[in-house]
Amino acid sequence: MSRVPIRVRVAAAFAVAMALVLSATGLFVYARLGDDLAAALDQDLRLRASDLSALVRDPNGSLAAEAHGALVERGESFAELVTPQGAVLDSTPPIGRTLLLGPADLRDAGRHPVFTDRRSVPGLDESARLLATPVVRAGRRLVLVVGATRENRAEALRSLRTELLIAGPIALLLATVIGYLLAGAALRAVETMRRRAATISADRLGERLPVPRTGDELERLGVTLNAMLDRLEGALERERGFVAEAGHELRTPLALLRAELDFALHHAETPEEMRDALRTASAETDRLVQLAGDLLLIASSDQGQLALRTEAVPARDVLESVRNRFAWRAAESHRALTVEAPGDPELVADRVRLEQALSNLVENALRHGAGTVSLRAARSGEVIELQVRDDGPGFPADVLPRAFHRFSRGAESRTTGGAGLGLAIVDTIARAHGGTARAANAPGGGAEVAIVLPASAARERSLSPADAGTPAGRR
Repeated sequence: MSRVPIRVRVAAAFAVAMALVLSATGLFVYARLGDDLAAALDQDLRLRASDLSALVRDPNGSLAAEAHGALVERGESFAELVTPQGAVLDSTPPIGRTLLLGPADLRDAGRHPVFTDRRSVPGLDESARLLATPVVRAGRRLVLVVGATRENRAEALRSLRTELLIAGPIALLLATVIGYLLAGAALRAVETMRRRAATISADRLGERLPVPRTGDELERLGVTLNAMLDRLEGALERERGFVAEAGHELRTPLALLRAELDFALHHAETPEEMRDALRTASAETDRLVQLAGDLLLIASSDQGQLALRTEAVPARDVLESVRNRFAWRAAESHRALTVEAPGDPELVADRVRLEQALSNLVENALRHGAGTVSLRAARSGEVIELQVRDDGPGFPADVLPRAFHRFSRGAESRTTGGAGLGLAIVDTIARAHGGTARAANAPGGGAEVAIVLPASAARERSLSPADAGTPAGRR
């Protein structure tokens, strides 16, 4: 069934639905006409019984004499007058003296009008409908029986049935053809979109599907698919940019590493020159390892596979660990590293990843900033912020809007090294924890970068008043 074209399936479903509708309508009309004809026959018998009652009340009136009159139609209607005991006093031909009522019907007819059916009537050999009603003639209670054949009703129903059997299939065929044509017209826009979609490839990313302006589901489908193509194009462009930038960033340390190794192998004349070349090669190797790790982390995040090993950890412990890691760098530069954690909120996070993100922020602050580098953790309403701030010149105006973009660097960074992945990794780790990262220039000068985590991932940790807010540098 799945191989059958949608157009044919829609037409077939339309045909089945129309067949059910036509069948139900035909049965309803047939049954309703039968009921109406039966009701009309009963009403006709009542009128005829009323007229003939006036005739039989006259002692000189005769049903046989009325056989060719207006009250009795030859071959279709008849009447007879009987006593309560079942004796036929008068009748229209060809009934003769045959009693048309059974004992029970005759007994009931003496008290009130009674309708009954007979399969056949003498001389007519057709099914008939009878109405027996009590009458009084010369002070004597009698029963008047009037009847009519049901052939007219049967002929009308046969005619209707024949017309339905002829017109129904024709109507069904026409409806199926119309349904097939309408389905084709409705699917023409889908076929147009399909042909255009078949031409879209990685080399023609700007192509979009034609959207019919119909205001219905097809238009919404086209708009949705074009939006999906926009997202795919953006993702592919980012992927291409990522690969190009990654290749560019890898090329430089690899070239330097090769140059240093070639110098050590072919040009170093003294042990000191050999050590200098190997020392430089080792530094470039470390840079390559760090860059490869950063690229793998971002790639894992893009695929939704950045695994976190969360645990409950005090924010102060995380900040202290990062501070201790960069203490010697800060001492060499004669700069201070401070830690503040009012209330010491407890985080539920991956400590290793969180320290990695904060280390990137401190690295940037030591490399591009100036003055004291402050690490601070504080809860603000429904979020908790981990901030790193320095007293340097802050972010250049052209860099701040794209600070967290991959390979985004200012002019100074391009000359002092760095791949432009540090803040991108910070943003990746923050989002992996369900939070965000933000960067700004502090009002008093310097750069301020914060990792903002939802409060659901943190809870206040009780501290003594002496511990709360004590800078780590003064412990």
